[in-house]
Amino acid sequence: MAKTQSVEPNIADLANGWLKSYKLDYKLEQEFLNTEIEKALSDYFTKNGGTGANRPDAKLLLQDENANYFPILIEYKGYKGKLEKLNADNQVDNQTAKNKPNFKNINSFAVNGAVHYANALLHHTSYTDIIAIGMTGYKDEGGEIQHEIGVYYVSKSNLGAGQKIGEFSDLSFLAPHNFDSFIEKVKTLTLSQAEIDKLKAQREKEIDTSLVRLNNDIYQNEKGLGENDRVYLVAASIIATLGIPGKVTPLEKSDLKSSIEEGSRDGDIILRKIKAFLNEKKIPKEKKDLIVRTLENTLTTENINKVINGESQLKRVFTKIVDDLGIYYKIGLTTDFTGKLFNEMYGWLGFSQDKLNDVVLTPSYVANLLVKLARVNKDSYVWDFATGSAGLLVAAMNEMLDDAKNTITSPEALTQKEIKIKAEQLLGLELLSSVYMLAILNMILMGDGSSNILNMDSLVDFDGNYGFGKTEDKFPADAFILNPPYSANGNGMNFVERALSMMNKGYAAIIIQNSAGSGKAQEYTKKILTKHTLIASIKMPIDIFIGKASVQTNIYVFKVNEKHHKDEPVKFIDFSNDGYTRTNRKKASNNLKDTNQAKERYEELVSLVRFGKSKLNIFTEQEYYEGTIDPNNGADWNQSAPIDTKPTLQDFKKTVSDYLAWEVSNIIKQRNEDDAPGK
Repeated sequence: MAKTQSVEPNIADLANGWLKSYKLDYKLEQEFLNTEIEKALSDYFTKNGGTGANRPDAKLLLQDENANYFPILIEYKGYKGKLEKLNADNQVDNQTAKNKPNFKNINSFAVNGAVHYANALLHHTSYTDIIAIGMTGYKDEGGEIQHEIGVYYVSKSNLGAGQKIGEFSDLSFLAPHNFDSFIEKVKTLTLSQAEIDKLKAQREKEIDTSLVRLNNDIYQNEKGLGENDRVYLVAASIIATLGIPGKVTPLEKSDLKSSIEEGSRDGDIILRKIKAFLNEKKIPKEKKDLIVRTLENTLTTENINKVINGESQLKRVFTKIVDDLGIYYKIGLTTDFTGKLFNEMYGWLGFSQDKLNDVVLTPSYVANLLVKLARVNKDSYVWDFATGSAGLLVAAMNEMLDDAKNTITSPEALTQKEIKIKAEQLLGLELLSSVYMLAILNMILMGDGSSNILNMDSLVDFDGNYGFGKTEDKFPADAFILNPPYSANGNGMNFVERALSMMNKGYAAIIIQNSAGSGKAQEYTKKILTKHTLIASIKMPIDIFIGKASVQTNIYVFKVNEKHHKDEPVKFIDFSNDGYTRTNRKKASNNLKDTNQAKERYEELVSLVRFGKSKLNIFTEQEYYEGTIDPNNGADWNQSAPIDTKPTLQDFKKTVSDYLAWEVSNIIKQRNEDDAPGK
């Protein structure tokens, strides 16, 4: 059977004819649109994989009535059924099950190719709102050209996944007299929270894949870089490429010339860009000097700036970082980005098993749980005394910002509240300098809640005051969240006692090795109960930190500054079955699967802790138990529902019934054997 001939030239001729009739300044595949867009398309991986030029069949740059620019990228195909390939969630299917680009779909379908090009612009330009258009067609039985069009909005708001805008039979929505109303339609597009959560989860899986690939690449191919160097290089590269609109231009790969001239080496250039960024961000001088000093030690070393075959190692590593990770922090993903980086880079290098337990990342869904158990809202003042990569503070900040958006109706008041949340309502302490750098970077990426991330020992040096800005004032903490280093005194309960002693009100939620509540931390647990109330003790799944640490943990929830009375009911919850199935397979596309109502279980857990037994639904009465503890003991925090071993009348009846059934079965069996032939 003869292969159907492509009608792509006819489709291109039809569409380009429309554009010409609208008097639009469109550019064809090989033509130049502007430097920023052309460079982005050139830098991004091609439709077939690898690097090189990406060439949409047509492209143009349009302005709406508010003078906002919208790049328009158009891809043509010439076969029936080649408009778009969607996945089970009705999204453009540009990712494989292994979270890598699906080049087969990108290359074969018009919309998929256009959305791919749009992501190049999200990754490598300052444009955050792009229109991706796919168009294909075929000849019908009468030889007439039939066409179909797909129009998608690709932006930071939909994390680059793309949203279908509507149904269109031609491109007249791009005509000058129609474009403003078209953009108004685009602005009405919204995603449900469930859709946003699903997209975020997908992007987070992609980040994991990219981080593993990047770390392995640098480890295997870039000699002489220790684990701290790698962390600092990622932090430096990301800060240098963030930019501030109208004030600090993002550093481009082409800006690094691999020069050997003093003051113009690649490390010098990156450092200058970082200083400009920090200055414009109004980062306090003491913190700015610490960041610059820390990064400078790596960026200015001779080996990393040495030029071999026309390129420094620093430029090569910078390029890998920007190409692999750029899109994820540029689309504004509200995730513990550097926590993932931290776990990957430290997960298999540089730490003994004991230390590994101290630097393990709290999974994002556990971080969100701690935040909700600590009752965080837009007016909370949240601190963390062992902040690590700031993952818990990121989760808290997201919760606070969401609450603000949902409850404040004035746009101006909302803007001011968001600024206050980031600048004044979060405080974190981290002693390890390499980890501290990640915490700073994390909060800068989140829009800069880094103001009060402090590089100090929370047990010795911290006096409870703001670290920057209002340094004479106490930080009015009313929410405490923590995943402490378990090798510290009392499994880390010393951090809990210290933080709670500096609070006047509020709630606290900590995840800690459960031996802290069964005797190993008695000097701290007894002291805590003299001033604070234990509300709940939650037994977590044993494999919650699978692949990083293997310890039984509990979450303890406290009411602050209210002494624990011996008759105070404590909610003991067995959360061993949280609904997730975890694996630790290196090549698995997803090591965390919701196999038993995980989302609903986490929601019910929060309700049970706050409101009690009336909220029992999924949980059984064996998993939820209210009991009391002895405030003078401190080793009875890990209780479970008592098992009643006294037999009931029903038990007796069942036993007799089972016995009689067994007797009858035996008698029938014996008779059958006696009646068998030959007997």
